[in-house]
Amino acid sequence: MTFDPNGVGIANGNIFGFPVTAEEAQIVITPIPFDATASYGKGASDGPRVILEASTQLDFFHPNLERAWETKVFMSKISEEWSLINTELCIKAIDYIQFLENGGKIEDEPDYQKLVEVIAEAQNALKENLKEKARSLFAENKIPALLGGEHSVSLGLIEAVNELNIPFGVLQIDAHADLREAYEGFQQSHASIMYNVLKNCDNMQKLVQVGIRDIAQSEIDLIKNSEGRVKTFFDWDLKEAQFNGKTWKNLVDEIIESLPQNIYISFDIDGLKPNLCPNTGTPVVGGFELEEISYLLFEIVKAGKKIVAFDLNEVAPGDNDDWDANVGSRALWNLVCATEKSRRNDN
Repeated sequence: MTFDPNGVGIANGNIFGFPVTAEEAQIVITPIPFDATASYGKGASDGPRVILEASTQLDFFHPNLERAWETKVFMSKISEEWSLINTELCIKAIDYIQFLENGGKIEDEPDYQKLVEVIAEAQNALKENLKEKARSLFAENKIPALLGGEHSVSLGLIEAVNELNIPFGVLQIDAHADLREAYEGFQQSHASIMYNVLKNCDNMQKLVQVGIRDIAQSEIDLIKNSEGRVKTFFDWDLKEAQFNGKTWKNLVDEIIESLPQNIYISFDIDGLKPNLCPNTGTPVVGGFELEEISYLLFEIVKAGKKIVAFDLNEVAPGDNDDWDANVGSRALWNLVCATEKSRRNDN
C-alpha cells in the first residue's frame, strides 16, 4: 500500500496514518498509558491516544528531511490492560497525594504504604516489559522510541540503551530536573527519572538538561556534586544570554558541544512554553517555542551525532480542545524526522 503525502490523512491505526507494519518499520514507538505518580495534574496517560488521533491531521513535508513521509515508523497498539490498571491506581494515588498535602505521614498509614508498594510493582513490570521489547528491537537493528505517559516510564528504554555497552548521553528537554531521589514515597516518580538514570546506567556519560526552570535545592546540590556528569542549561541562564545578545544558534552550539556522540533524547512537553501545552501535569512559565527545539534536534544531527532512541512524554489532553494533542503530534513528528535523518546518515 502506498502513501499519498498530498491526500487526506487515513486513520489506519498507525501513527501519522503511515502504511507501515511492525516488521517493515525502522523506528518503532511503544505507547505507555501510565501516570499514577503524577503529583499535580493527571491526564498524561491519555497522551498516546490523543496524539495518535491528531497525527493524521498533519502534512508530511518536512523542510529538514527529504521525502519525510517515506519514514518507516510504526506505533504499537495502546494497551487496554495497562490503561485500566493505571485508572485504578490513579484513583487511589489521588487520595494518597491529598493525604500527604494535608500533612499526613505515610508511616502512620499501612494502607498507603501498601499502595506505594503496589504502584512500584506496576512500574517495575512496565520497566522490564519495555526493556525486553527494546532489546529485541535493537537486535533487529531498529530504533526504539517511547510515547508516554508520565516521564517515569522512560526508565526501561534508557536502561536498554545502557545495555548496548556503548557510551552515550541523555539530552533532556524539560522544565524540571527530575533529580529527586524519591518523591511522595515513589522511588520511580516522574520527578526521579533522571536520578534513576544516573544511578542505574553506568554507560550514560553525560546528562545534558535544557530548559530547567523549576528545581529543588537537593537537585541543585546533585548537579554541583556530579563532577561534570550533569550539565544543566537553566532556562534563566539561556534567557539572560539571549537578552545580552547571544543567538539561539550560539546557545545550541554550546549545548551540542557538551553532548557525546551517541544520544538518547528525552522530551518532556513541559519544556515548551505553557501556552503550547496548557494541560500538561506541571506547566511552568518560561520555556521554548517548538521551532527552537526542532532547530536544536536537527543541528544535533547536522553535527554528526547519532540519535539511538527517544521519548516524548507528559502530553495531556484538554477537556474542550485538542491543542495539546496537536502540538504533541508535531513534537513527535520532529523527533521522528530528526531520528530518521540521523539513521540515514549512519547507513
